Amino acid sequence: MAPAVEEPARAPAAPRPTPFAVVQRDPGSAARCGRLQTAHGVIDTPAFMPVATQGTVKGVLPAQLAEMGAQMVLANAYHLSLRPGIDVVEAVGGLHRFMGWNGALLTDSGGYQIMSLAPLRTIRDEGVTFRSHLDGSRIFLTPEVVVEGQVRLGVDVLMPLDECVPHSSDAAAVAVALRRTSAWAERSARVAVGADRHLFGIVQGGLDSTLRRAHAEQLAAIEFPGYAVGGLSVGEEREVTWEVAATTAAALPPERSRYLMGVGLPQDLLRFIAMGYDLFDCVLPTRNGRNGTCFTWQGRVNIRLARHARDAEPLDADCPCPVCRQFSRAYLRHLASSGEMLGAQLATLHNLHFYQDLMRQARAQIAAGRYAAWAAERADAMDARARV
Repeated sequence: MAPAVEEPARAPAAPRPTPFAVVQRDPGSAARCGRLQTAHGVIDTPAFMPVATQGTVKGVLPAQLAEMGAQMVLANAYHLSLRPGIDVVEAVGGLHRFMGWNGALLTDSGGYQIMSLAPLRTIRDEGVTFRSHLDGSRIFLTPEVVVEGQVRLGVDVLMPLDECVPHSSDAAAVAVALRRTSAWAERSARVAVGADRHLFGIVQGGLDSTLRRAHAEQLAAIEFPGYAVGGLSVGEEREVTWEVAATTAAALPPERSRYLMGVGLPQDLLRFIAMGYDLFDCVLPTRNGRNGTCFTWQGRVNIRLARHARDAEPLDADCPCPVCRQFSRAYLRHLASSGEMLGAQLATLHNLHFYQDLMRQARAQIAAGRYAAWAAERADAMDARARV
């Protein structure tokens, strides 16, 4: 039997603004096109955020991100607080100016690091103490400190401190983490962030759909401007991720933006969009690019394989990105095999462009009322095709 969830948290004294509006819905699914207002532009959703953990998308210039259609980039407030330090970023005019990015910025809080850096942290109800993986120094983070730090960074969308647990956690551990996350969310919501910034709530609850629904309802009472869903794609089976994500999306306020954190494969993004999610981020396109794996509409391509050594064709004949317009598989394979820096850069650039094109096509299909059939066909085809 699932552990009980506490009563809904108290809402802030003043209603929080709703910067998101649904503008079109797909008749065959829960997919929708939306517009998220930020101080650095309107985000047309569904949208994918390239990951710039330490203030940079590895190997890609900000101008290239803008050219491919990226609207918002994700950075990590925990890592930036260690290096170069929030004081440094603030002193040079904020994170936008620091990294040379004029679009919108979202920062994660460090909740994922509570799980990924578990040997280096001590957690209690007041907050979490980390021992820096860089120099061993200690940093104590409270929900208030985390939100205030993101305000100082000058970002557009902020995430509260939450406790992310491994997928193998037992019911008791999930219950404790959920209680803390709820209390931290309420404390975070009381911090003034300014009218031009948006603090989202983060739904947790492990892999228990009952807890997920209950936590979504609890956070909805706080009236956050948007809601993120964390703690998924952390090692569980894909089908489990789909099931819990669908349950959680259905429990979230339909008029608020929904952000599914840390996912995923292109075909899975299509499925999540059909559930009603609006925002995504993941390291897959950049990390895979650095390792020589490229995403295409025909499946994943391991460009290091010898079969590509004399292949004069582009990575993807249907892709309009600069890499596919200019370079052959043979050249990309040569770069990857030689360990040339340009190989990783070009593969990363293509992958990020592919993810942005995926979002563009998804928005167009939703607008045309054809998303459900199109997405199912595309997702099934990508799953069925082996690496080429």
